[in-house]
Amino acid sequence: MQEQFKNLKVWQKAMELVKQVYQMTRTFPKDEQYGLTSQMRRAAVSVPLNIAEGKGRYHKKEYIQFLYMARGSLYETMTLIELAQELKYLAKPEEEVLLERCSEITAMTNGLIQAIQ
Repeated sequence: MQEQFKNLKVWQKAMELVKQVYQMTRTFPKDEQYGLTSQMRRAAVSVPLNIAEGKGRYHKKEYIQFLYMARGSLYETMTLIELAQELKYLAKPEEEVLLERCSEITAMTNGLIQAIQ
């Protein structure tokens, strides 16, 4: 019963996104360590955290609310990815890979919300 969230494909994909974001932000300038790097990492980490926390709730309404928060963190992550590319911290192909992963997770999150409702 414990750790059922680990069986969710959307959580697994979100964890992969976090790893990608951490890897790609390693090359950001040092002066962005407490700025864009930190913000991007926190936004990405919030996605699987909210999915897991929601799965641990007893009521569907609470679970859905956490999925909405995960989706909001995805949108925040996508915005930060675009900003990083515009600042030339990410190459266009890296941006496209990350945004594609975000889009996939967004679709999965929307599908899970629909299934629960």
